[in-house]
Order: sequence, then C-alpha cells, then structure tokens
Amino acid sequence: MADKTTFTREEWTLLLESPMMAGIAITAADPSGLWGLLKESFAGGSALAKVMADPGANPLVKALANDFSTSEARSTARDGLKAKFANSQPADVKTKSIEALRQVSAVLAAKAPGDAAAFKSWLRQISQGTAEAASEGGGLLGIGGVQVSDAEKATLAEISAALGI
Repeated sequence: MADKTTFTREEWTLLLESPMMAGIAITAADPSGLWGLLKESFAGGSALAKVMADPGANPLVKALANDFSTSEARSTARDGLKAKFANSQPADVKTKSIEALRQVSAVLAAKAPGDAAAFKSWLRQISQGTAEAASEGGGLLGIGGVQVSDAEKATLAEISAALGI
C-alpha cells in the first residue's frame, strides 16, 4: 500500500493539490458567478471530508485526505497553487490544472500502481461533483440553467483523458 512516504516531497505536494485541481479545472471552464463558485468550491471540500469518514475508502486517498486535514498540508497545497496560477487567465488555469492532473496520473502509475485507479477515479468524481454543484447559464440563482454546461462536459472529458480513465 502506498502512502506519503512512497512519494518525494514534490510528488506528495502534487497529490495534495490534485483534488483542488480537479475542481478548479471545472470552475475555470465555465465560471458561474459568486454563488456558483461557492457551491463548486464546497463540492471539493466535501469530497475530502467524505473520504475521511469512509472506512472503505482507498488507503492512499484516505492518507491524502488525512494529511490535508493538517494546516501544514493545506498551506503547502495553497502555496503550490498560488505559484502555479500566478498571473493566469481562466483558460490558462484550466489548462494548467489538466496538465497537473496528467502529471498526477504519471506519478501514480510509477509509484502507486495498485492505488492509481481508485485515486484517479476519486479525482474524476470530484470533477463531476464540482460540475454538478451549480447550475450554469440561468437567470437569478441559476434558475433556468443547465446542471452541467457544454464547456464543463468537454472539460470532464479532458480530465478523464488526462487521468487515463
């Protein structure tokens, strides 16, 4: 079973950033205003909490979620994201997020092949949950919009391709 000690510091940081990258790519694909942003942000955070409470969760996913619960790990991930996205436009943010997920897939394949499928599936679920968190294109409070926009659907396909699933 892979855990934090299986990876270099840089690789573990990339894995720590990955749940946020999975959600950020969707949010950047079709920004949905303040309320939509809040709903989409909450989707990623709730995925981490859900894993921590799930006794049947993949051990590597659970190890990452438990580490993310520490202020040190959250600061490491936040600082890494700030550096990656400094002076980026939304389209750049999406592209950089998907590229980072491609790197995560490669790291998992090399260092944790037994956990790779479950970890990548979890990241894809975060992306899907983020896409479904807020209606897109509607009027007041998203009424009349669609649950998942065409841009989000296309980004979900890009994320799946980057993760190799």
